[in-house]
Amino acid sequence: MKMSREAVSLCALNKTLNRVENKLQCIQAQFIVLDSSMQKLSEKLEFQSTTLGNQKDQNEMWASLLEDRFTSVEANLFYSYVCETIHYLHSQVLEKLPDLVGALPTLSSILRKKGKNQRIRTAWESVLERLGLQEGNVKALCAFFTLYSYDACYYPVNQRQNYSTDISSVITKVVKNQLLQHSLLSAVRMVEDGKAWGVFQNQKALSKK
Repeated sequence: MKMSREAVSLCALNKTLNRVENKLQCIQAQFIVLDSSMQKLSEKLEFQSTTLGNQKDQNEMWASLLEDRFTSVEANLFYSYVCETIHYLHSQVLEKLPDLVGALPTLSSILRKKGKNQRIRTAWESVLERLGLQEGNVKALCAFFTLYSYDACYYPVNQRQNYSTDISSVITKVVKNQLLQHSLLSAVRMVEDGKAWGVFQNQKALSKK
């Protein structure tokens, strides 16, 4: 039986529609793959941008440390708060990891090992979050400590009060780099809360025995 002309045309139209639908499905699948690739690329670029931004902040902070000319008294005052804050951070992590006290004798040992040890990293991040600090703040304080530890002197709390009754204003006035300024102000806040200073004094007393 021969098909009518209308039936032939309808059959041809259906085949054409099927081919078009298949092409559309293929294009849609390609768009999904492309969209996924674009999303991954966007996330990668965003991560790189953040990394570069953090690196830029660190470079600017180091440049500021090298260029700023603090007086001897200013450097000693800042150094004293930094020392107590570093000891306080160390002690807070050890409180969460009492079984690792022997393996983590300093803050630098925590910073080195947290990348490879989940427990240490979790404890470290928990301490920073509770104290309202970022990794960049700690790096800034450690950079200051590294640069000034050779020449700076530690001032106990009563001696600091003889030099300045408003250390936060001094920091705001003389520290130009925003990251370092914020980090030092955070250190002052923790010390003046009484916690960091007490930990540091207890550790000094124990070391003398």
